[in-house]
Amino acid sequence: MGLIQIENMEFYAFHGHFREEQIVGNRFIVDLTIETDMTVPSKSDNLKDAVNYQKAYQIVKTEMEKKSYLLENIAGRILDALYSQMTGIAKARIKVSKMNPPMGGKIGSVSIVIER
Repeated sequence: MGLIQIENMEFYAFHGHFREEQIVGNRFIVDLTIETDMTVPSKSDNLKDAVNYQKAYQIVKTEMEKKSYLLENIAGRILDALYSQMTGIAKARIKVSKMNPPMGGKIGSVSIVIER
């Protein structure tokens, strides 16, 4: 087994509970870890034998473009899409961070992590 890690994917999106967040938008950082068997691709050197992390990025990007009220919803949708559109994923972990959230004080980010 091995890990594919796509880190610090940055998106400007319109997620949030408050109406203003869905109008003004905010920066989000997404980290994705995919556990997969790398035995065959490590020998074949052929993309068709591997989990295509470019496709995984495109899935994340597509889901980040859809508005949500909660980070949990975004992360759950990303995992659902990954598992339904890709094969070879043994386990996936997604971290979605909202930068500078409007919480009444100086906060760098708030994050949620879901693993399946």
